[in-house]
Amino acid sequence: MSLEAQSLACIRGERVVFAKLSLSLAAGQAMVLVGPNGAGKSSLLRLLATLLQPAEGRLLWRGVAVDDDPDAYRADIAYVGHLDGIKLSLGVAENLAFWAGAGGVPRADVPAALAHFGLKGLADLPARLLSAGQKRRLGLARLLLAPKRLWLLDEPTVSLDVAGVEALVAAIAAHRAAGGSVIAASHIPLGLDDAEVFALK
Repeated sequence: MSLEAQSLACIRGERVVFAKLSLSLAAGQAMVLVGPNGAGKSSLLRLLATLLQPAEGRLLWRGVAVDDDPDAYRADIAYVGHLDGIKLSLGVAENLAFWAGAGGVPRADVPAALAHFGLKGLADLPARLLSAGQKRRLGLARLLLAPKRLWLLDEPTVSLDVAGVEALVAAIAAHRAAGGSVIAASHIPLGLDDAEVFALK
């Protein structure tokens, strides 16, 4: 297994969000987190992204405890949360050029990422002028320019139209075909028919 979570517990404030939670994910696999608001989907993703520490349990990445080598694990993951992770003062293409540089990807790949998410005609526009859906597309486009083995996506379809969702699903399919894995929390079906569904109550 690429990722294994063993008996995780998450406590926020004095509230136990979840306890004794275990899951595993293989290379090329997708998992969709479902459950009502407050069930702990976002907390679980943040914990998997090492933005939160578990109260109990441990994470293993490719057979190695994450606590033993957290930097190696973080180098292999991409987390997209509720915020789009873009710099509003930069242009659309400039944002992606930044992420390409951070991911060691040639900046020549930026036009393809823009085109995939329907942003090619907006390349020179300041990001602050984008609509909510366009900002979300830009935030997702950086996934294509910072190649990581594991994508952790928290409600990635928020503000997206049908075409945006289709672009996301296609990106996920290509990522998985290359051996990447995905865990996504979503309130709408993502069209990942073979994905494992993990329900939080």
